[in-house]
Amino acid sequence: MLNTSEFGHELKKHGFNFYSGVPCSFLKSLINYSINECNYIAAANEGDAIAIASGASLGGKKSVVLMQNSGLTNAVSPLTSLTYPFQLPVLGFVSLRGEPGLIDEPQHELMGQITTQLLDLMQIKWQYLSSNFSEAKLQLKTANEWVEKEQPFFFVVKKNTFEKESLKLEEEAIHINKSKIEKTSFDELPSRIVTLQVINQCKDGKTVHLATTGKTGRELYEVEDSSNNLYMVGSMGCVSSLGLGLALTRKELNVVVIDGDGSLLMRMGSLSTNGTYQPENMLHILLDNQTHDSTGGQRTVSHNVNFVNIAAACGYEKSLYIHNLKELEKEIQKWKKTKGLTFLHLKIRTGSKQNLGRPQVTPHEVKIRLQQFINEKG
Repeated sequence: MLNTSEFGHELKKHGFNFYSGVPCSFLKSLINYSINECNYIAAANEGDAIAIASGASLGGKKSVVLMQNSGLTNAVSPLTSLTYPFQLPVLGFVSLRGEPGLIDEPQHELMGQITTQLLDLMQIKWQYLSSNFSEAKLQLKTANEWVEKEQPFFFVVKKNTFEKESLKLEEEAIHINKSKIEKTSFDELPSRIVTLQVINQCKDGKTVHLATTGKTGRELYEVEDSSNNLYMVGSMGCVSSLGLGLALTRKELNVVVIDGDGSLLMRMGSLSTNGTYQPENMLHILLDNQTHDSTGGQRTVSHNVNFVNIAAACGYEKSLYIHNLKELEKEIQKWKKTKGLTFLHLKIRTGSKQNLGRPQVTPHEVKIRLQQFINEKG
């Protein structure tokens, strides 16, 4: 078995000290080590963990993701449509529950058979992690080489690979909403593109815009294609988790997350993670038109959801209903001065710009120039 602390220190030597994940009994000792000794972000699900780690990678950190193999399916979307097109490398550890030949719970049987096949299908390099420390050190060297080539690498971890590592007493981070304003007037219902123009006009030299997938990213590109913008092209629902990872690692930035109702509904557990880790330099703006505009205008269920109350209950310092563009501009400018994790909910009209184009820069090019922008501000 591997001495977990020694293995963790070896990870540190290669620069891996940012972790995110979801618990698994096979990985509990490595998770405990990362909580005790490193920066560990407890994600609501495995896909969010990939996005959080990707945000840290965007900010220049070497990131580790920890998950059970049952959660690998939850992570497929960001692994194939976030880390792959943007080339945001993460080092993954996925357990092998349901290993063929071993007795395990029935829900792990099929996943145990196909775990490595899934990694192969996603074109992710992987190895079974050795329980011999000398061999594991060489494996880490190989993994690090792939990460430094902007490629993800995963270790598949069998039962009893790690020696016991006890969890030290964790401090419970309790964050209480300090300001909540619900709907008090009529909605102006501006168009998305005009709203994005207002958001764009409020930027300063430290602002990064992360725009959710679909029409939001495409219209922001139409407003202004800038080195401080990132246009999500997939991984629906992951934009605020990406923002969390970036905001926590680059605290000198103003990270503005531009979300949509369909996107947020898909991974709403991310609100609880954001509220717990509370990056004061993150502004989360929800543009809610109650439809999936990018796929033909089908209705979402956002008309039944009080996002302001939910964000407040999840620990956002400020959670505000915005009725018009004047209020939006005012609150963005106010946030830049006062900071604090803030959620702004604005309802917009349905529809989008006619003959809307698509970004003519590749996701990898977007990443490279955004990292150059970030490093100039660091």
